[in-house]
Amino acid sequence: VQLVESGGGLVQPGGSLRLACAASGSIFSINARCWYRQAPGKQRELVALITNGGITNYADSVKGRFTISRDTAKNTVYLQMNSLKPEDTAVYYCTAGIRRGPQSPHADYWGQGIQVTVSS
Repeated sequence: VQLVESGGGLVQPGGSLRLACAASGSIFSINARCWYRQAPGKQRELVALITNGGITNYADSVKGRFTISRDTAKNTVYLQMNSLKPEDTAVYYCTAGIRRGPQSPHADYWGQGIQVTVSS
């Protein structure tokens, strides 16, 4: 199983980026999908999550600016980031709880991380 993030880069303050995270491999089912981020010198923090039932939750620092969504047919989760601020600069990671077979437990998988830099 692999999670591959895309869509990061450099953007000016106030701009937007859309991250994507595609899961591939031997996948029977996926439950919660999450986006985390880690800025230099700071602890990794949960940014947004979407449950199997489609319920979403966000860190207070991104509420109203970020939106998490998913395409279940593509096993892909997205993070639309608007009104970006310099403090959003971090490496962003996606995670997924994946079951590889009907008898298998869910296991957490992580992507490799993607850099988002907000700077003028």
